[in-house]
Amino acid sequence: MAADLAIKVTNLHKSYGEAVAVNGISFEVQRQEVFGLLGPNGAGKTTTVEILEGLREADSGEAVVAGIDVLRHPDKVKHVIGVQLQASAFMDNLSLLELLELFAAFYNRRVDGEALLRKVDLVEKAKRQVKELSGGQKQRFSIATALVNEPEVLFLDEPSTGLDPQARRNLWDLVRALQGEGRCIVLTTHFMDEAEYLCDRVAIMDHGRILRLDTPDNLVHELLSHGFKRDKVEREANLEDVFINLTGRELREE
Repeated sequence: MAADLAIKVTNLHKSYGEAVAVNGISFEVQRQEVFGLLGPNGAGKTTTVEILEGLREADSGEAVVAGIDVLRHPDKVKHVIGVQLQASAFMDNLSLLELLELFAAFYNRRVDGEALLRKVDLVEKAKRQVKELSGGQKQRFSIATALVNEPEVLFLDEPSTGLDPQARRNLWDLVRALQGEGRCIVLTTHFMDEAEYLCDRVAIMDHGRILRLDTPDNLVHELLSHGFKRDKVEREANLEDVFINLTGRELREE
């Protein structure tokens, strides 16, 4: 695999009985790229990501992540990737620092927990438990746990779902900062504005296939070139921008 590639997928297939979840898809993701996997429910996004994470076995094809053949070495790939967990995955009786130390131990690593919490703006919550955090704080902490092994590739699954506008913009800033550190980030989201803001390129999936793969700008321009016109013309700002302008970007978390 070329040195500038973080992920290379070739003719990947996965079926569940008669149901085809992934139907011969191929794509590449560059290092230090935010890559979006978009599509309606049941499009095959989750199955694709789970194969790349070594959590699900493919029927055929190739998938290489950070130079590791995932289909042959699914356990090995877990040491070079980070996966955002849902808050329900954390034990309620441990503090944030203790949880980070526990997750690092799974990789036989020692971790500077305070430094990680500082990276996600949670150092002041170090001795709190996950159940005491707000929604945005839980999402940021889940990203912190995904960073304990210093992954080359980070998988984020709908990271801003349920967040208010300030928390959502704050999380976007965090994703951009992580990209700036040199990480490849694979993002799944149902929010098209989020994909357009964060992703260098997106793959739009449906029925197990990739329908289009390009930059958000190129995909929009392609649609417009075919004569598409919206019923309501977009303005340079939207209601969320008004909300942020009036109430500020400061997080409102207890």
